[in-house]
Amino acid sequence: MPRDWDAFYRESEGERSPAFTVRAYGPLVPPGPVLDLAGGLGRNAHYFLQRGHPVVLVERSLEALRRLRGRSGLTPVGLDLEAPQALAHLPKGPFAAVLMSYYVNRPLLKALPPLVAPGGLVLVEGFSRREAIRRGRPHSPFYWEPYELLTPPPGLALRAFGEGWMGAYRVFAVYQKPKPPRGT
Repeated sequence: MPRDWDAFYRESEGERSPAFTVRAYGPLVPPGPVLDLAGGLGRNAHYFLQRGHPVVLVERSLEALRRLRGRSGLTPVGLDLEAPQALAHLPKGPFAAVLMSYYVNRPLLKALPPLVAPGGLVLVEGFSRREAIRRGRPHSPFYWEPYELLTPPPGLALRAFGEGWMGAYRVFAVYQKPKPPRGT
């Protein structure tokens, strides 16, 4: 992982295609705003903006936030998600979808259910521990453990899961917040 995200984004070439989970499960996101956590230069946010979803993108890099300024429908929020008390400063929901793409933060994942609207989705994607080993980083905390994402955060239900070789060892999960029973 880059140590200096501002330098990383200064050298980045702009738009990349959205993450697999966004391409595959984004069409299932109900109408409403989307929260993109550690959204970088907005590759996933751009996908949702093109489909009429307003997007709140949380990012700690001032360079990334500067480059995102002025995009219609996008609300960039500067927040270091790993800082003490960061969870208390998350944007308030409800959101139709919350994204955690190639960002591992276990306490944050567990804190997401109250931010998700009933019927809304949480899309998580990243590298697995097998990829950490392949890259010579077996003890890095920035990789998901085998089958870790099979267990949804409390208040969410697992809708899709995959883990294996996809150009690298990757893992993804799609969680959904159940809708309340009719008549309640």
